[in-house]
Amino acid sequence: MKRDFDLIRRLMKDIESVPAGKKYKDIGYLLPDYDADTVYKHISLLLDANLIKGRTVNLMRGISGVVIDGLTWSGHDFLDAAKDDTLWNKAKETVLTPAVAITFELLCDWLKQQAKEKLGLP
Repeated sequence: MKRDFDLIRRLMKDIESVPAGKKYKDIGYLLPDYDADTVYKHISLLLDANLIKGRTVNLMRGISGVVIDGLTWSGHDFLDAAKDDTLWNKAKETVLTPAVAITFELLCDWLKQQAKEKLGLP
């Protein structure tokens, strides 16, 4: 499975929108453009990268659900950098193309640099 950065961004925006004190549960069915297995695997990646807090519910056949407590500090930082649709579309045209292999860290650095430039910061 390849990482789908659009799905990652969408999941993180959804997670951020959950009110404090509520948990984000079993969301595979909330994203009709994706099958539940793909969503769960991406959530597992977000947990592994320490971008979200939570856990997966595993059965013998794999992940069957998730409980997410929210974004981590790093998750908020990424989402703050990736939230702007214009900047995200520029990232997709510039660094998230099939011709460019990019790490998540490089993507974050690029987004932060673009945001700095947009704000006129050095």
